[in-house]
Amino acid sequence: MAEIDAHISEGALDVTAALGSGSSPESGAVAAFIGTVRQTAAVPENDAKNVVGLEYEAHPTLALARIREIANEAAEKWDLKKVIAVHRSGACDLGEPTVVVVTSAPHRGDALESCRWLIDTIKAGVPIWKKEHYADGSSWVGAEH
Repeated sequence: MAEIDAHISEGALDVTAALGSGSSPESGAVAAFIGTVRQTAAVPENDAKNVVGLEYEAHPTLALARIREIANEAAEKWDLKKVIAVHRSGACDLGEPTVVVVTSAPHRGDALESCRWLIDTIKAGVPIWKKEHYADGSSWVGAEH
């Protein structure tokens, strides 16, 4: 059974620690995805405005439970030894990491496929909402708030 570390953090994410703890003696492959705050607005209807920061809001109990459920599902679908899934909540600056996903497996195929699936599934199905801040205002992205 895979070792799972899934949580939501109100503080800065420690990418180095996540990457370091993703390795295991049984694993020949470690795959990672690190999402960061980008400067351009995420959706075309925001006219590609320049983003000056983001704010994530999560339903703490539901979001954490769903991230853990997704991590466990990944561990069941692939031969994973470790799964790390950490998402930010609160205010984030440009370039700051907002989500880190790490998977390790004996072989690269399982590590790479599961990492991609994990981030896509987290983004699609966890109750975490994103608000983009611009020089002239802000807007919630991808969900009614």
